[in-house]
Amino acid sequence: MTRDLQIINPKYVASAVRKDQYPELSLPEIAFLGRSNVGKSSLINSLCNQRGLARVSGEPGKTQTINFFSAEIREKDHDEVMRTPLCLVDLPGYGFARAGGKKRQMWSSFISEYITSSPRLRMLCLLIDLRHPGLAIDGQAYDWLAASGVHLQIIGTKSDKLKSNEKKKNLAILDAMFPADSSAVAYSALKKEGREVLLERFINTIADAE
Repeated sequence: MTRDLQIINPKYVASAVRKDQYPELSLPEIAFLGRSNVGKSSLINSLCNQRGLARVSGEPGKTQTINFFSAEIREKDHDEVMRTPLCLVDLPGYGFARAGGKKRQMWSSFISEYITSSPRLRMLCLLIDLRHPGLAIDGQAYDWLAASGVHLQIIGTKSDKLKSNEKKKNLAILDAMFPADSSAVAYSALKKEGREVLLERFINTIADAE
């Protein structure tokens, strides 16, 4: 049985492209990374039940900064209410062809700096379009992340666009191609499918790290 978990009080805090610009919140961080237009901002808005929190654009490569959002996970257990503060971190998308040259190198540099140097990063969620689970660019990102030793959670986005049997088959492909600390989660920002499972994994990961 899933726990009664909700994200409450989500707030935009800061945007950064350098380490000295990271907000000094002292909160455990859950970060989100994926190919451009995979649905990172939509997923964050869906998790927080707030449509305009993270900016959503139909134009790939629009998120060009690391964006920090403070929030709390509220857990209700009968008459008891527990709250876990955290920071959600929206990382720029990778693989946008028009962001080439020095700009692409800069994005890659400050994304890798955050992942390897943030002392508060507890989990990195790698988002992969569930309709296309075997793209080479996602494999390259996974290989780098796995070598970095970060705690990984694979999320298959846009699951509402697949039939049930396709979803099951593609989730199995994700688990086989991108083995992580726990099984891949199918997520639909539209229907909020997978929301409770992810929130439970967030709070468990944060608790384990304390």
